Amino acid sequence: MIQPLPPEIFKNLAEENRKQELLYKNKCSQVGWLRLTLFIAGVSTVIYLFRQDLNSAAWVSLLLFYIVFIVVMRWHQRLRYTQHHHSFLKRINNEETDRLQGKLLAFDAGERYANPQHLYTSDLDIFGKHSLFQLLIRAVTFIGKDKLANWLQTPAKAEVILERQAAVAELAPQLSWRQELQAKAMHYKQDRQDSSSFFEWLHAPDFYRNKLWLKILIFVLPALTFGTVIAWWLDEISGYFVIGLMLVQYVLNIRYALFREQYYEQSSGMYEILKSYTVLLTHIETHSFQAKKLVELQQQLRIKQKTASEYFNELASIIEYISARLNVYMNLLLNSTLMWDYFWMYRLEKWKKTMATNLEPVLQVVAETETLASLAAFQYANPSYTLPELSPQAFEVQAEELGHPLIFVVNRVTNNLSMAGPGQTLIITGSNMSGKSTFLRTVAINLVLAFAGSAVCARRFRAFPAQVYTAMRTEDNLAESTSSFYAELKRLKMLIDLTATGTAIYYFLDEILKGTNSRDRHLGAQALIRQLHQQNASGLVSTHDLELGNMEEENPDYIQNYSFNSTIEEDKILFDYKLHPGVCNSFNASKLMQQMGIQME
Repeated sequence: MIQPLPPEIFKNLAEENRKQELLYKNKCSQVGWLRLTLFIAGVSTVIYLFRQDLNSAAWVSLLLFYIVFIVVMRWHQRLRYTQHHHSFLKRINNEETDRLQGKLLAFDAGERYANPQHLYTSDLDIFGKHSLFQLLIRAVTFIGKDKLANWLQTPAKAEVILERQAAVAELAPQLSWRQELQAKAMHYKQDRQDSSSFFEWLHAPDFYRNKLWLKILIFVLPALTFGTVIAWWLDEISGYFVIGLMLVQYVLNIRYALFREQYYEQSSGMYEILKSYTVLLTHIETHSFQAKKLVELQQQLRIKQKTASEYFNELASIIEYISARLNVYMNLLLNSTLMWDYFWMYRLEKWKKTMATNLEPVLQVVAETETLASLAAFQYANPSYTLPELSPQAFEVQAEELGHPLIFVVNRVTNNLSMAGPGQTLIITGSNMSGKSTFLRTVAINLVLAFAGSAVCARRFRAFPAQVYTAMRTEDNLAESTSSFYAELKRLKMLIDLTATGTAIYYFLDEILKGTNSRDRHLGAQALIRQLHQQNASGLVSTHDLELGNMEEENPDYIQNYSFNSTIEEDKILFDYKLHPGVCNSFNASKLMQQMGIQME
């Protein structure tokens, strides 16, 4: 039996969840009317019984109607949750279809991670509109998004890459589990980008340090207050005793108002995020994993005979109770009789003593699992892609049918590539728009994917792990009075300084030294390539300077020429976008200028 391809699977799942969403929407509507009917019937019955002086029956009816109403309300909430869950699953599958079609604008572009000074992210469209981040991201939490961004910015070591690959390979076919992970987190708002400040604040010194007397009052004062209220109600004591105890709590509230406000402000808005972490942790804790990386992550979620999800659920409840002060009347009542804020501040600090050292590891489990799930979803959606092999040979890159993952066409043009050894330079010449720059980006972005632990856009891919470096989109900067040529020189200086550290570098230099005259460009490019040959580096250089190709004759041991060509048929310029050995032998600049209206002789 032929298995359906991902596009068909996503389409079918989206339709199935659309039907389920509609089904539960109708059920919610019916139960909603039932709730309203129960409420009206309950109120009418109780009022009627009271008017008939059937007080006992009225109170019993009130209790019964209340219990039934609560049961129906919770039933309604479960139905509403299920309806929203199917809505999220429908959206997830529609988004998978959009990604396959190259419709990326609706996804998080990760522009907050953009850094023009980074070694390669700006040149390779790692972040921003129509970026690799948009293509990969399935994480819902901000820590998950941060983790994916970090993996795309920093190549991992070989052993880490292999662990990630094994985890991705295990998660890729587990479509239902991955989509459930994503949908469960979508039930909760993730509108606070910098939740890290809250978790950092949890490591701050305790408010109750050296305040044993206040800890005692937390339990003693509320008990005394309630006791005196009851005694006053029974006419056993004067009401002044009640007022006196409430005044004591009022004075304490004024005395430590700043601390109470700080606890509220730091925790404000965290309830939804903590609940999302709780459901994600539960989903991870209850699954069975085989890959070493996934098993190790799961093992970190068992802390002192309890699961991490239980601790986070407890924290979410504490934060919810602290937020009760939002209601002015509840705040006045609770803090004047129960020392409400102080009690939950105490509970929070007690929670911190257990979880302070375990907090960061638990958050990293959530972040890494979401990131691995994102890479797995990418691999599942593109079954023709492959997990790369890691080569022990320095700077070996062997690729078959290598394509750019951000080019979304039915017949994507692919190329083969072979290089190995330090100090190698592949010089890529070619006519305008023939594909030189795209090819450099294709090789580089697939190396970035490979070193993050992801599948790559190729039939076969083998590479030696090393740092990627690019110099492609250097622009002038009026604010800094920097010309485009000087900006490129600064970029090349960064490369030279980096290679001087001994770091293994793959470099990708597009239209090298394009901002100066042809003679200086030629001499400078030659000098740079010879200098890089002496370093722990290899890479690709694209250029219009055909004479640079002559370096292969002088140095065939470390320079190879490749090219992209075009043909002209009547008024049309045709490109095959295929990599050919040797220097470019076809040109189209004159024809392009003619098409733009420039009268060429």
